[in-house]
Amino acid sequence: MRGDVGVYWQLVRAGFRRQSHYRLAMLAGLITNLVFGFVRAAVLMSAVRANSGFGGYDRGTIGAYIWLSQGLLGAIAFWTLPDIVERIRTGDVVIDFLRPIDIQFAHLAEYLGRAVYSLIPRGLPSIAVGVITFGLAFPTTPGPYVLGAISLLLAMALSFLSMFAVSLAGFWLIETRGLRALHMICGTFLAGLFAPLPLFPGWLRAIAYATPFPSMLQWPIDVLSGRTTGFAAMEIVVVQCFWISVLVGVGQLLLRAGRRKLEVQGG
Repeated sequence: MRGDVGVYWQLVRAGFRRQSHYRLAMLAGLITNLVFGFVRAAVLMSAVRANSGFGGYDRGTIGAYIWLSQGLLGAIAFWTLPDIVERIRTGDVVIDFLRPIDIQFAHLAEYLGRAVYSLIPRGLPSIAVGVITFGLAFPTTPGPYVLGAISLLLAMALSFLSMFAVSLAGFWLIETRGLRALHMICGTFLAGLFAPLPLFPGWLRAIAYATPFPSMLQWPIDVLSGRTTGFAAMEIVVVQCFWISVLVGVGQLLLRAGRRKLEVQGG
């Protein structure tokens, strides 16, 4: 068991180093974050000024929502193309099945390394710009930051496991690009990227809460910003753990079914 943990830890480190090689891409991502951050801030700040009951947000809390969501985008896998997509297409996934480590956890470990690195050149500067330009409202005690860091790590894992499960459709479909695009559009909307979920009408908010997507962005932001505290914040982490167990189970079932299909086709 300890040997397996060591292998996955090495994969996390490898993912971190891999992402560190894309410095220009990180810079481009940061610039994109800032541009869209200012656009979103202009719209939502105006809405807050025009409506004092804007979903329970004020200038400081809506600013925290905007810039935290912009800063976390690079670490959330809505736009990530998992390596498994190409490996299924080329048939190299057969080699992965022969390795003595779990395919799903191996890809997850490598992704977490990349996601954590992306927080450094993209996430932290985006949040810093928000603090300087808008004066964001953040907690003054360490508790929300500790629980928020745990929630963020779970959110990164959730976002990848969700995209990974969608990508496994490649065992049965020739092209999964459309399915992944649909997942990205629905996921970002229901996660609260375009507007905070408290602004959704009740029926649409209920649909969002029945999916794992709020656990990938809206709820970790609520914990980090101190909007959700105490027992309610703990509930968010519990719900995230529940969705992780669900998506891990779905991924494992799809991998087993995909392996049987490969054996039927290729022997």
